[in-house]
Amino acid sequence: METGAQQTPANTMPPSPLMPKVGVAVFLLKGSKVLLGKRLSAVGHSTFALPGGHLEFGESFEECATREVKEETGLEIDKTEYLTVTNNVISEKVHTVCIFIRAVPADPNQKPQTLEPEKCSGWDWYEWNNLPKPLFGPLEDMVQSGFNPFPTTAS
Repeated sequence: METGAQQTPANTMPPSPLMPKVGVAVFLLKGSKVLLGKRLSAVGHSTFALPGGHLEFGESFEECATREVKEETGLEIDKTEYLTVTNNVISEKVHTVCIFIRAVPADPNQKPQTLEPEKCSGWDWYEWNNLPKPLFGPLEDMVQSGFNPFPTTAS
């Protein structure tokens, strides 16, 4: 007997509502410099951004920071520390909550590699007071607000 109700095939998912994604970005610091790469993805193409990516299920912020920096640059990091969080509505379809972590290279002599050339054209160290332009929107907003990722010294 047919009840008139339509059934969705088991392998067909109804469209999901738009949801924010959780990202982790890493202020990787060496002296007075920060590591930045030039983005090649659709969002923020040709802007300079921090290494980072999306948080995986069950992962801590620090684990995500360590994994993403290693995947993108080949660098091992040390002294990971939570800094701040931002809420970034970048477009009608892109909304990211970004956790910012501060870290230092485990080996300051190791050079960053471009391990995801489809996402980033290369990594380099930049003086905090002389950053390249243009910066990725959320990073530009932080810089313009006066944010400083470097530890303050106790007086």
